[in-house]
Amino acid sequence: MSTASTHVLDAARGLPAAGLAVTLGDRQSVTDDDGRVSWGEVEAGRHVLTFAAGDWFGAQGRETFFRQVVLDVVLGPGHTHVALLLSPFAYTTYRGS
Repeated sequence: MSTASTHVLDAARGLPAAGLAVTLGDRQSVTDDDGRVSWGEVEAGRHVLTFAAGDWFGAQGRETFFRQVVLDVVLGPGHTHVALLLSPFAYTTYRGS
């Protein structure tokens, strides 16, 4: 068994992306005030993380190029942390610790 978490930062404003809807497979959540979601235990292997960027930016009256950010990842044994630095017209992601 593995554990997983994610952290989304609004890179354009230098703030956590609070209130962003995120799915991991069929599990849905929303980032907390610090832009984080802890998924707890998950099966190791391939998973799809989907971030509802368009809805999140739209709720703030901000334009964006991305409707969704979709990451097809492999979660290994132990803990996997997926970080997303998001701005209206670009994003960067990496496996954190």
